[in-house]
Amino acid sequence: MKTQVAIIGAGPSGLLLGQLLHKAGIDNIILERQTPDYVLGRIRAGVLEQGMVNMMREAGVAERMDREGLVHEGIELVYNGRRDRINLKELTGGDTVVVYGQTEVTRDLMEARAASGAMTIYEAANVQPHELKGEKPYITFEKNGETVRLDCDYIAGCDGFHGVSRQSIPAEVLSHYERVYPFGWLGLLSDTPPVNDELIYAQHERGFVLCSQRSATRSRYYLQVPLTDKVEDWSDERFWDELKTRLPQDVAAKLVTGPSLEKSIAPLRSYVVEPMQYGKLFLVGDAAHIVPPTGAKGLNLAASDVCYLYRILVKVYKEGRTDLLEKYSELALRRIWKAERFSWFMTTLLHDFPDADAFDKRMQRTDYDYYTSSPAGLKTIAENYVGLPFDEVD
Repeated sequence: MKTQVAIIGAGPSGLLLGQLLHKAGIDNIILERQTPDYVLGRIRAGVLEQGMVNMMREAGVAERMDREGLVHEGIELVYNGRRDRINLKELTGGDTVVVYGQTEVTRDLMEARAASGAMTIYEAANVQPHELKGEKPYITFEKNGETVRLDCDYIAGCDGFHGVSRQSIPAEVLSHYERVYPFGWLGLLSDTPPVNDELIYAQHERGFVLCSQRSATRSRYYLQVPLTDKVEDWSDERFWDELKTRLPQDVAAKLVTGPSLEKSIAPLRSYVVEPMQYGKLFLVGDAAHIVPPTGAKGLNLAASDVCYLYRILVKVYKEGRTDLLEKYSELALRRIWKAERFSWFMTTLLHDFPDADAFDKRMQRTDYDYYTSSPAGLKTIAENYVGLPFDEVD
């Protein structure tokens, strides 16, 4: 088999890159080790930055998002019971976010790829890149008991934190930066109306709370919990009771409860690997970086990686600008580190840290007071939340 760009991973970043390349007339094949149903079954966040929304539109897959997505012009922060609204649209000169589940993004991209006739190979086992520093890289994988070779010009590693792409780069080439947080998020999905029109990020002495949503009838709630907790420890009743305890009374009074559709606990970490490219291999999304979900940046950062790599590859194939290939890592990392900083900031600002002393807690409170009472502080939160602009590729 032969293609121009081989993409490892059929999550939203791999599918988005594939769709954009296909529309630009650049041949690509996607390899995915899981089944389509497994990929669609992943429950993830769904707050889309303006840049991600624009990329979906450019890829021609925004029809349902524009019809069903919920445009949010603000978010609410809560500290010690005090509620503050961050007016995103007003503070950024018109930018907003769209609440649209990652599962729905993936579904739209999968349907668009199927309609385009572009090839996706699911249940591809033992995927392995080769000759990454050579002129002719290739990938081997197993399908239906046979070993297949896929020749290509470039490889995009969109296969997540545990995927083979990053592991294919020699260890001595990479620098790893990591912060592991001493708590996790317990998430509950329910077919209940959201407690608030906009997302609520709430600090509480018992732990952080996020009131999120997927639609006007489906809600997603999160509680900060110790890493030692198990999902089995949390009945639906216990979850709802704890959520009400941590929310301001006027918000808790409006909470509609119901049976959970899904519950899970996710650990929180900040992680970046540098560089994000090695020869003809380019790391995209979670293969290169992880953010705590407090800043709503995970999927959006993957989309910005896709944006840079796509624009570079278009210039390579349409203009012969191979000099731009070596700029991918620098361009992507510049935006990644700013998003990492914001996600770390929001996590530090709103969570209860078990080892925090009295000084740490007063500094946390003072940080909150400053950012929510200063026009500059409010604008900083707003412009980071809606997403910083992409750099030009040239």
